[in-house]
This record gives sequence, structure tokens and C-alpha cells, in this order.
Amino acid sequence: MPASPTAPTLRPAPVTPASPARAGLIQITVAGVLWGTTGVVVHAVHDSTGLSPVGIGFYRLAIAALVLTAVTAPRLRQTLAAVRAAPLPLLATGIGLGLYQALYFAAVALAGVGVATVVSLGLAPVLAAAWESVRARRLPGRLRVATLAAAVAGLALITGASAEPTSAAPRPLLGLLAAAGSGLGYAATTLVSRHVSRRTAPMALTTLSTAIGALALAPVALTAGLAVPARPDVVALLLHLGVVTTAVAYGLFYAGLRTTEGSVAAVVTLAEPLTAAALAVALLGEPLPLPVIVGGVLLLTAVAATYLTPTVPEPTIAGCRRRSRSAPPRSRT
Repeated sequence: MPASPTAPTLRPAPVTPASPARAGLIQITVAGVLWGTTGVVVHAVHDSTGLSPVGIGFYRLAIAALVLTAVTAPRLRQTLAAVRAAPLPLLATGIGLGLYQALYFAAVALAGVGVATVVSLGLAPVLAAAWESVRARRLPGRLRVATLAAAVAGLALITGASAEPTSAAPRPLLGLLAAAGSGLGYAATTLVSRHVSRRTAPMALTTLSTAIGALALAPVALTAGLAVPARPDVVALLLHLGVVTTAVAYGLFYAGLRTTEGSVAAVVTLAEPLTAAALAVALLGEPLPLPVIVGGVLLLTAVAATYLTPTVPEPTIAGCRRRSRSAPPRSRT
């Protein structure tokens, strides 16, 4: 029945700018938790098959690329359009994806799951925030600085408590170096892929980046050897790496990057080392001393602070200078 002319009409509530930002944070957080299962799975595959870190990385990306290609086949034109629109950033994203995950897998074998994940992910927000501030000539807000300081402090505590060789970390120093290289590659890839994600559909971006990453790792993986036993447990573990921690997780990650700054995304994905550390203790029996616990709490605080930070533009250095020049002189009284 039509409404009376004098009856009030119900209008949908306006969508605030914070809504897509919050949705992006949730998507990236879920991706971080899924990534957090990667370390224990890689450890299991390496122990049961002897497959090299590069070989595991190749299988992970190749499986993801095949699955995503099948899913996105009806939208082939959209994928090809993405290649034509930004070929070099897509190439950099795919190569970076293959490089930093191969270094991460090496760090897992050398320094253990928890330490490798925390170091590689802990460096990323610091590097990403520093680059964004320098490039945009922007002064980071106090809350952002405090969040990054908490992340660095947690990283330092966990690293300092994991310097001695153990059965789970036979070569911790070399593993820490590999994890640092992985963190550098992750930060750079996050910043590049954020700009690409604004013009490319998440599924197309994930498909292309995983395919490029697999092709980049293929020569080294073939040299190291790709033979694995065709056991159900090994197949299941590799499928988990390819489908759950790559196809699904990176799809969520790239979708979240459409409304989230690269430095914020890097901090939110610190949910990954927390998940990895918990699984490493529960499933692999890796030690968890008090400094590691305190460091984990600091990292969790950084993630929580990112959730609670309102999405407001931060002042730029140039803007501050303009305001200081145009502001009237204050009275001495």
C-alpha cells in the first residue's frame, strides 16, 4: 500500500567513511591469522619431505595460481586489462611475493617458526611507515608513533630472547638475517601492491601475483629439487598452503588494502606472528620464555591500537610549514 503523503519516509543510514576502513582492517586481520598457520605447515612439510624453502614456496604459489586461474577464468578480460594497466607494478608485486616468502621459509628452518614470523612481520610496519612519511613529507601522529614503538619493542624482546641455538633454531643468526630480508621485501611489496590494488580487482591481483611469483621461483626450485612423496598428508599440507594461506588470505589482504594505508596494513598483520607463536608452542613445543610473552603482548597492543585509531588525515610537513608561516603572531600576554 503506498505511503501517505504526510507520513515520514525512512531513509537508509548514511555510510560513513570509517565503514569501508573498518571492513578493510577486518579483512587484513583475517588474512594475518590465516598466514599465521603457514609456519607450522612449512615446518611439517620440510621435516617430512626434505623439500627446500624455495621448493615449498614454489608449490604454494603454483597451487594458488592454478586455483585462482580456474576461479577467475570467466573474468579473463578483466585480468588481462589489469596486466595492460599496470604491468611493471604487477611484476614487482609478484616477484616480491615470491622472494620474501622464500626468505621467510628459510628463516623458519633456521630460526624457528615464532622468531622468523615475528622478525619478518615486525620490521615491515616500521619500514612502511618510514617510507610513507618520507615520500608524502608527512609527520606521523603521536598514536602512530607509539604504535610503531610498541611493535619495535616487542620485536626487540623476542629477538633478544631467541639468540641461542636450539633444536628448533639450529642457526638463529642466519635465520634472523633471512627474516629481516623477508620483512624488507614484505614492506616494499605491501606499498607497491597497495597502489595496484586501487585499480585492480582483488581476485585478479592475487591471481597475477601468485602466478608471477611461482614463475620467479621456478628456476631455483627446479635446481634445488621438487620431488615429494605423494602421501595424503603431504598433499593436504601443500593444498593448505596454496589454497587457504595464499589464495584466500591474499585475496582478503588485497581487498583490505583498497581502503587501508600500507603502514597500517603492515601493523594489523602482526596478528600473523601472534598466531604463529601460539601454534609453534602448542604444536611444535617451541619454548616461550617471559621476554617472548611480553614482546607478544606489545605486538598485540600495536594491533589493538591500530583498530582504535580513527581514520583521519595526518598533517604533512609542507602543510605544517604553510600554517606556521600564515598564522598570526601570538600575544606575549
